[in-house]
Amino acid sequence: MIACRSGGAYSRRMRVFALGAAGLAALVHVYIFVLESLRWEHPSTRAAFGTTAETAAVTKPLAFNQGFYNLFLAVVTGAGLVLWGSHRAVAVGLVAAGVGSMLAAALVLILSDRRMARAAAIQGTLPLLAILGLLLS
Repeated sequence: MIACRSGGAYSRRMRVFALGAAGLAALVHVYIFVLESLRWEHPSTRAAFGTTAETAAVTKPLAFNQGFYNLFLAVVTGAGLVLWGSHRAVAVGLVAAGVGSMLAAALVLILSDRRMARAAAIQGTLPLLAILGLLLS
């Protein structure tokens, strides 16, 4: 379990760092939701994901669903950030679950297709930093 102690300037700085990284990770995942669920067939989104118009049309239902998974991870993380001041134990659990799932998804992405290393790095770096910040706080 991640325990966030209240003492020490270092601990406070690490918490601020962790919460900032978690918030940014949530925003990245909201953006991924927009791309996958709302703009999947747009030419710039197809270029970002390396798909053709034909492939995007066929995979649109899958991308729509996957986009919502990303949104839900952002919502869980955001709920933890909102509750941080009033319900610390619940907040830590929500933030850890949200960013932990984001990091796990990034690992699955890179393990399933090495060509997706850049996307996995975008998806997983901030969650990793948030987890490390929580652990060090």
